[in-house]
Amino acid sequence: MTPVHFSFSSAFILGLMGLAFHRTHLLSALLCLEGMMLSLFIALALWALQFESTGFSTAPLLLLAFSACEASTGLALLVATARTHGTDRLQNLNLLQC
Repeated sequence: MTPVHFSFSSAFILGLMGLAFHRTHLLSALLCLEGMMLSLFIALALWALQFESTGFSTAPLLLLAFSACEASTGLALLVATARTHGTDRLQNLNLLQC
């Protein structure tokens, strides 16, 4: 495994561990998701450059578009949660109270 592959896989795993273990605020969960998507984007872009084919060049842009949609949806949920519950703490969110 090259150092470049190791750095991107460790960045993805760190984002995943942050998402799994530090679930106190919705904003921190969204930041961990964005870190994971950024490491996936850079890894996919480098993978497309490594193969030097035009078929793989659209995949990073498609992932970036889905990442932007995920970020906007997450921020909309963050604003809606902060308005209805008064905070973005994930422990205050309960599906039974909705």
